[in-house]
Amino acid sequence: MSGFLDSVTLLLILLNPFLVIIYLMELVQDLEVRVFARVLFRGGVIGAGIFICFALLGDAVFSELLHAEFASFQIFGGIVFLIIGIKFMLLGNTAIEALRGPPEHIAGSIAMPILVGPATVSASVLVGQALRPSLAALAILLAVTISVLVMIALKMLHDWVKPRNEALVQRYIEISGRVLALIVGIFAVEMIMQGAATWMGRIMQSL
Repeated sequence: MSGFLDSVTLLLILLNPFLVIIYLMELVQDLEVRVFARVLFRGGVIGAGIFICFALLGDAVFSELLHAEFASFQIFGGIVFLIIGIKFMLLGNTAIEALRGPPEHIAGSIAMPILVGPATVSASVLVGQALRPSLAALAILLAVTISVLVMIALKMLHDWVKPRNEALVQRYIEISGRVLALIVGIFAVEMIMQGAATWMGRIMQSL
């Protein structure tokens, strides 16, 4: 039971709805609660499906299906997040313009790269190794569901607070967005360095 709770906690820490909601602030401001919830649940279903696949298949997804090293995934994912972090730092929450449009077209954008990233994929693989398949899938579904529900609650809180103190809300969004940009940028560089270090280690071993 402790292994199950540890797995759920690990995924919740990496999904971190309190940071992700800042990333989705453009949608929070533009969409009604029902539409926002529907889009978020669709993105959660896509993300959970990907996590479960990695939990069940493990490293075989990279080594056998993609014929690639996980280090390559780390480097590419790091580059994507670095670009997002730089845009977020320079443009604020308007950097997520790619998420705009009809709700049926943005669920995939919420799933990737917001929910699905190198860290959460790696965690899914670890969960699959620590738990039997049914429990691993349940842990992933529970963590994603909790994250989605927390973000919906934060959206409702935003809608309730904003009319009463809009200036404070906007200031919080701006500051939180810059902080998130720093976190994303640091995490992105760390992923790139880890992937590069793995490749360099392999090259040194082959010499």
